[in-house]
Amino acid sequence: MIQPILKFVSEPLLEFANNQCEEHPKDGLFLYGPTESPVKGGALKFGVVGTKKGLELFSIWGTTICSYIPPYKEDVAHHSAFPGFQAAFGLEWPKTPLVEIEVSAEKVDKTIRIQNRYEAIKKTVDIFSQEIEGFLKNDSDVTPDFWFVVIPAEVFLWGRPMKGPPVSERIAGEATMSLRLARKFLNAPSLFEADNDQAELMRYDLNFHNQLKAKLLSKAVVQILREPMLAEAIGTKDENSRRMVQDPATIAWNLCTTSYYKSAGPPWRLKNIRPGVCYVGIVFKKDSTDLKPNNACCGAQLFLNSGEGLVFRGAVGPWCSKNFKEFHLPKDKAEELMRLVIVGYEKIHKEPPKEVFIHGRTHFDKEEWEGFVAGKSSSTNLVGIRIRPTDELKLYRLAKQPPIRGTYLEVHPRKAYLWTKGYIARFNTYPGFEVPNPLAINIDWGTAPLEQVVSDILALTKVNFNGCTFGDGVPVTLKFADAIGEILTAAPNLDGAPQPFKYYI
Repeated sequence: MIQPILKFVSEPLLEFANNQCEEHPKDGLFLYGPTESPVKGGALKFGVVGTKKGLELFSIWGTTICSYIPPYKEDVAHHSAFPGFQAAFGLEWPKTPLVEIEVSAEKVDKTIRIQNRYEAIKKTVDIFSQEIEGFLKNDSDVTPDFWFVVIPAEVFLWGRPMKGPPVSERIAGEATMSLRLARKFLNAPSLFEADNDQAELMRYDLNFHNQLKAKLLSKAVVQILREPMLAEAIGTKDENSRRMVQDPATIAWNLCTTSYYKSAGPPWRLKNIRPGVCYVGIVFKKDSTDLKPNNACCGAQLFLNSGEGLVFRGAVGPWCSKNFKEFHLPKDKAEELMRLVIVGYEKIHKEPPKEVFIHGRTHFDKEEWEGFVAGKSSSTNLVGIRIRPTDELKLYRLAKQPPIRGTYLEVHPRKAYLWTKGYIARFNTYPGFEVPNPLAINIDWGTAPLEQVVSDILALTKVNFNGCTFGDGVPVTLKFADAIGEILTAAPNLDGAPQPFKYYI
């Protein structure tokens, strides 16, 4: 019997401008600025679409982030002041956006209240997406790097599944077909085109965020903002806001970090990631509009050592196991997906990767793994790793604080429990409330040193450019798996070409 051994890996370092390193991205950006990027100096180039109120709130917020914003609590280490956009990122936040488009608040208000929720959300998405698409089509000489879409509170509240305005506020729309009849026509189209058009609405996800992202894939990078959040960020209480989720300084850090990433590239990179290594997160998502219950869409997220990522859309098919409710690819589809990943890597680096670590939430079966192996380059070492949050094991210290982040329990040369949440020396505290649970890590296929696998996974918790946090609980290869899967299935006829990760977050 193998005796479990408690070990520790040091906090991964992040690299910033002039090869300077820090553990915390806020420290590195404040002291040194972002890593070298294609954009040097100058100002961000973005467009904004919103109602009159939304544009006004965005303009005021844009003014506030140009200067110092105090921390939420002065004497708490994990609450950081925001030094101002240019001070942190080395670029100017423009006084006016490159493009500013106003949409009718009255039209948005009426559209989101349409009785048929599929019609309501689809048409609300069209209000914003058509403005962006129309501009890109007609004014190609001036192209923003990305777009802010500022939505009213009602769109956020009612633009989601199982949500909707009170029945007394709903208005009649054009779609009157029942859900049951729509499913029938999706399976066997009607002789009347009008019936098929109404049934086609069922192919769109009941989620404004996912639909808008899907509609603009390959066309525009989008950052969705809520009017109530902007109101909180500038210190005013919005009538539709229940409580403040984040303080103004934290909102500034998070939104400015993702804005920089979507315009100029990763603001930091991992220091000690080995050259020639890439990480792949496997994504599965059942399509709620697909009439075949076991059908799912498969995709892969490729993350490079620079922190940049690509998303590949794979095939749709009966990948969901009836007995175990797990997702598995047949050999030919696994091979096809791996070839897409290898080709995507080669286009960037001009050579195949030396090592590919595949991360998944469930065990890769033999047929699936044989497909991955068949699709890789002969010079590439392939390792299959299963990662899942678990509460099957608890670890306590003889101290007031929980286990240190980076602690792991090796129970076998191919299995460990890693604590990605816990006490952080940089903060001298644990920035959480409950006793942290570990990640269960299994090397299911291939060979790699367990300590290296654990260290890489901990490092991958620090490259979430959708915010500016010290580290997440799960690696980036899996953190956005659900969100990416939802976008991949949010609209029909999506382009299967690989898209940069920034289109999805």
